[in-house]
Amino acid sequence: MHVETDTATNWLRMAARDAREASGQLARMPAAARNAALVAAAAALRRHAPAIAEANAADLAAFDAGRGTPAFRDRLALTPARIAAMAQGLDDIAALPDPLGRVLADWTRPNGLRIQRIATPIGVIGMIYESRPNVGADAAGLCLKSGNAVILRGGSESFRSARAIHAALLEGLQQGGVPAAAIAIPPETDRAYVGAMLGGAGLIDLIIPRGGKSLVQRVQAEARVPVLAHAEGLCHTYVHAAADPAMARRVLANAKMRRTGVCGATETLLIDAAVAPSLLPLLTADLRALGCDFRADARARAICPELPAAAAGDFDMEWLDAVLSVAVVDGVAAALAHIHRHGSEHTDAIITEDAAAAAQFLAGVDSAVALWNASTQFCDGGEFGFGAEIGIATGRIHARGPVGLEQLTTFRYVLTGSGQVRP
Repeated sequence: MHVETDTATNWLRMAARDAREASGQLARMPAAARNAALVAAAAALRRHAPAIAEANAADLAAFDAGRGTPAFRDRLALTPARIAAMAQGLDDIAALPDPLGRVLADWTRPNGLRIQRIATPIGVIGMIYESRPNVGADAAGLCLKSGNAVILRGGSESFRSARAIHAALLEGLQQGGVPAAAIAIPPETDRAYVGAMLGGAGLIDLIIPRGGKSLVQRVQAEARVPVLAHAEGLCHTYVHAAADPAMARRVLANAKMRRTGVCGATETLLIDAAVAPSLLPLLTADLRALGCDFRADARARAICPELPAAAAGDFDMEWLDAVLSVAVVDGVAAALAHIHRHGSEHTDAIITEDAAAAAQFLAGVDSAVALWNASTQFCDGGEFGFGAEIGIATGRIHARGPVGLEQLTTFRYVLTGSGQVRP
């Protein structure tokens, strides 16, 4: 059923009004109380795991009827381990230091006036995401810990899962004294609710989209609210001439095939011409055994003729699937040039035993996350010690890389005087 724009807008106004009030209550709650509420929410997720799994099974059945891609299905699926990880993520967030009230700067002026910059919540966060229903729990935990209320709009394909997760979270959080309005989800899947959120200037303080290229582009084009977004996860792994072959094989297999549908998955292999003849056949054989396909440039195909040829645009493709683009390059400078031309400034890695080459690469790549001798799939808030993440930011304003508690705060100034007046 199509939802009228006025219906969605009126719902948002009420939800945002209540969320604003809830955010104020959260900001005033002691850290121990917010932490206890998150622990209670984690326990509720564990109690309601069967109901969440049942809802997810219904989402998967509907998805299978539409014959979507295996990679998208993987993002939608909630295994028992993933449900347990959602709950553990809330426990981990609860154990982190309180991001609120931190003194970010403290100085005294010549007239004796003391000025402090203090971390405070942003207010009401709008989260628009696709497919991965666990994102709702991660976002809720991070927002509540940092004193923010959140309005969650998940994809229509995960609506049943999102509602089950939301119900469990509310049960636990309300036991801990958090107002129900601190986490809101639209009552229906209609896209009118997305439009209402994007037009919610004065109602929502920050929109965070998390999903495919088309979603992010729509949000950036239409939002009348500040946006914290990421571009595609077009991540590269560069195997340098001084790479340890065994390490290169192990790291690349993980970077590409651990989970092909996450934004930190390597989409392009760059291999140095000096080692390509000996190492490229081993790397591609390893990946082929794991079910990977390839799109290779002419130099790579001269070494491994069985590799399919790359078409125009393949090196600009975020596959989110078991497909890897492959190119042979001549040294660090050429690898950097390729990344600058085709990359999305998300996550890029070099595998090498040469510290000088690594330093050149790390200084030259302008991505939100750069790695030396490690899988690109470490671009993850949990792996950074953030407990979870609300997304990966690739812009240059406010935050870059995994967005955790610190990035969900802003600041205000507190001035303490002793009767000073301005001349």
